[in-house]
Amino acid sequence: MTPFNIRVYGLLVVENQLMIIREPFAGTVIDKFPGGGLEFGEGTIECLQREFLEELNLEIEVLEHFYTQDFFLQSRFDENEQIFMVYYKVIAKDIHQLKVIDQDIQEIIWKDLSEVQPTDVSLETDQLVIKMLIGKS
Repeated sequence: MTPFNIRVYGLLVVENQLMIIREPFAGTVIDKFPGGGLEFGEGTIECLQREFLEELNLEIEVLEHFYTQDFFLQSRFDENEQIFMVYYKVIAKDIHQLKVIDQDIQEIIWKDLSEVQPTDVSLETDQLVIKMLIGKS
């Protein structure tokens, strides 16, 4: 059976600003949504809550499911691995607790929802999600 890598991401908007993080990935630096990989034994919402807490010191509440990837995406690291991404709209319980804990995160970028573009993120699926978010799908 081919292994799957399930990734879960959060769309966090604070005062009409969308959070994007900058971090290294596959030998380059990318801009992407906060989140990460599902660990064995946890659900997607638990994964997202853990990732926000571990990386950004933020407790979040998941508002709603936003998008689940519906096309094949091969891993850049392992040609025998398939990537599967799930996106949720989230809110921070207390945005003042925001503190970058994950040393890989180089920058937090806040983009105004009225100005955000698909090219503001690096990954194909994230670009699709931005198009859906701004109503250009």
